[in-house]
Amino acid sequence: MAYQTIAESVEAEITEKKSRFIAHLAPASSEEEALAHLERIRQEHSQARHNVYAYLLQNGRTRYSDDGEPAQTSGLPTFQVLEHAGLSDVICVTTRYFGGVLLGTGGLVRAYTQAAQAALERAEIVRIDQCKDLSITVDYPLYDAIMRAAQKAGAAVLGADFTDTVTLTARVLEEDAERFERLFTEVAHGKAQIAVSESFSAPYALPSHSSG
Repeated sequence: MAYQTIAESVEAEITEKKSRFIAHLAPASSEEEALAHLERIRQEHSQARHNVYAYLLQNGRTRYSDDGEPAQTSGLPTFQVLEHAGLSDVICVTTRYFGGVLLGTGGLVRAYTQAAQAALERAEIVRIDQCKDLSITVDYPLYDAIMRAAQKAGAAVLGADFTDTVTLTARVLEEDAERFERLFTEVAHGKAQIAVSESFSAPYALPSHSSG
């Protein structure tokens, strides 16, 4: 099943009435990874008043915590930002350094929401899908035609190995593998050796940037 997550960890900071809110957004493929990220942030910001967090995993496991903030003012708003963005396998930990001015429940909801959104705007969103890799081996005169066909048809070209022949590796969606195998066979006039990998989960579509 396809789902969206983020490519790598990002941070963003906002200030609200002298309080600093630092959102740390990271990919996490398991609860262990999510909790390890949370612990790193807690250690790095041990002097902070709060380390609010929320995570959503592709297996359906979700969790959030206000970490001492008034109920429903921080963990839930953070969770909702991630949920509305359609993300899975992701955790956001927002560190708050208190600035001496009380924000009230509405102010806290806005601040934690804005911090998570600011981090999300910096993140690269990736789609994880079931893919297969095709290794297409041809003689040198056919290489350019195979490359053009792969790019035109929307395969993700991972690279090529040049020896006495050329082996191009292209990643495609699982359901498209047979179609691409036929395409490359036709382009090479039956003179290509094509090996198809087993199905696996991997990034395939790479949208630019998204805040949901």
